[in-house]
Amino acid sequence: MVIIPTGGRSGRSANTDKMLIQKYQEHWENDFDKIKEVLSEHIFQNGIQIEHIGSTSIKNLSAKPIIDIDIAYNNPGLFEEIKTGLEKLGYYHNGNQGIEGREVFKREKKKDIHLVLDSISHHLYVCHITCEELHRHLNFRNYLRNHEKARKEYEKLKYEIAEKANQDKKEYAKLKEIMAKDFVASILNKSKEKNKPNAVSG
Repeated sequence: MVIIPTGGRSGRSANTDKMLIQKYQEHWENDFDKIKEVLSEHIFQNGIQIEHIGSTSIKNLSAKPIIDIDIAYNNPGLFEEIKTGLEKLGYYHNGNQGIEGREVFKREKKKDIHLVLDSISHHLYVCHITCEELHRHLNFRNYLRNHEKARKEYEKLKYEIAEKANQDKKEYAKLKEIMAKDFVASILNKSKEKNKPNAVSG
């Protein structure tokens, strides 16, 4: 049996604090806005978009309480400027971790703690606007935002994976790659069909 938390306003109960997947929290959007504000002050803005992606970006979807962020840029020459700005904020470039076009940035461990960036758990990626992974992120997010049935199916699947992983983060990530693969592919296909331009009759 899959246990889905039914806590009060906070979305928590005494038995769900240790669960990997948490009920949707309204403050996740505010957390993203706080990080975005800091990033926007320190990186070149023309030709750059800062996108909230992942499950925390989808209202009413339970998720791991980690904010996922894509910084998208349109001019290839901007990457070094973005990288320099992020390094000044205490990030370091950790390569693409096997996904072409998606560059990973992580927080350095420093004595000086940033009140926003070091208090809100987040993953940060930098992608060119042509990056396939960026479009996967955005298309998947947008489809689930607009299709309640698909959102609920994905939520149920996430709880099933977390339970099978015994609430272990690393095991969850491994199992998700396998167990959610078909679901994600089906959503991306539906999104592609939805966005396909209508044929013009002659």
